[in-house]
Amino acid sequence: MAVGVELGRAECASCHGAKREGQPDWRTRRPDGRLPAPPHDASGHTWHHPREQLAAIVKHGMVPPNAPEGYVSDMPAFGAKLTDRQIQNVLAWIESQWPAEIRQQREQMLAPR
Repeated sequence: MAVGVELGRAECASCHGAKREGQPDWRTRRPDGRLPAPPHDASGHTWHHPREQLAAIVKHGMVPPNAPEGYVSDMPAFGAKLTDRQIQNVLAWIESQWPAEIRQQREQMLAPR
């Protein structure tokens, strides 16, 4: 978990916040049309997505199939900087910070039907 914490602080906190709180008004487009970085805490929507999708977003950035064609985002692709294992470590750390209730809701929401 320590590796995920260190990487999260080094690579994610500058945009998503030291406490994973995201940028202010993260649901409101800026004048350039881009959305601010969302929170990765329980108040955001990160927990609504499967880990595989989150890993793909971290690795490749906000590009199809995880964003509409032509979508412009400040989310960089970390695939050339982080290994798959490092990406998984960061995501595991983020998930471990969610309250038990959120983790349970996520498990139920993402369960195969």
